[in-house]
Amino acid sequence: MNASKLLSAVAVALMAVAGAAHAETYEGVQQVNSTASRADVASQAVVAARSANPYATGANAGPAQVFVSSTSRAAVRAEAAVAARSENPYAEGASSRVAPVLASGVDRATVRAAARAAARGDALPL
Repeated sequence: MNASKLLSAVAVALMAVAGAAHAETYEGVQQVNSTASRADVASQAVVAARSANPYATGANAGPAQVFVSSTSRAAVRAEAAVAARSENPYAEGASSRVAPVLASGVDRATVRAAARAAARGDALPL
């Protein structure tokens, strides 16, 4: 038991020494060597301050771009009219067709009487 504790202590010490060997050294403040003059930097700053923000999104992005369409207005209207008269374009499977009109076994007068009773708050006959 003592040997295992001693071995683990030696392993931890070796890891600490190995970790210290990889530490970085401080080299002080680095000097900036710029090739642009102070006046050039100032003029670039003025241009950047007055130009649009290239990283802006949403409401801060400014007015939306105007898109030029290659389709005429009449063609778009004709396509819209055809789409409005067609079946549901978002339907899938069994609901992709227009539902058929089902014939009812109840006559119209009975349905109207039940609707009037429901509107007045009367109890519906079951």
